Amino acid sequence: MIVRDGTLDDVQQMSAFLRELTALGKRLSPDDEEFVQRYYIEGEDKIRCSVADDEGAVLGFQSLKIARAGNQWGVEPGWGIVGTHIRPSAARRGVGRALFEVTRKAAEDAGLAHIDASIGANNPEGLAYYEAMGFRTYRTSMDLICKRFDISR
Repeated sequence: MIVRDGTLDDVQQMSAFLRELTALGKRLSPDDEEFVQRYYIEGEDKIRCSVADDEGAVLGFQSLKIARAGNQWGVEPGWGIVGTHIRPSAARRGVGRALFEVTRKAAEDAGLAHIDASIGANNPEGLAYYEAMGFRTYRTSMDLICKRFDISR
């Protein structure tokens, strides 16, 4: 498995496993190819979108964006916003850890001090993953648990 930049060639596979996550009740956001391309690959606030590639099969991806004023998650402007999506058949294979190594470096290179992960309160796997990566809860709402990772300088 290698971690590399996501490209337009990855959009179809990314969308396909996002649809799997939607069907399993683990995703509420759009999962179509147009959304994946616009939001993850070409997003205006994108710092990096990395994919974990196993001989051409995308096992997962992680998006890092810069939070702008008025963002939908209520994240402090200037922080990073991370999103992690792992193909269900690739769970528990170190994909998330490999992706976060690259994302953390991208956050450091971008000069970020903090990264937010807003996770559905009904997503125990996502909550456990971010906790294992060193994120800590800093705010909650009825349906979200928001975790923060502090970049050490």
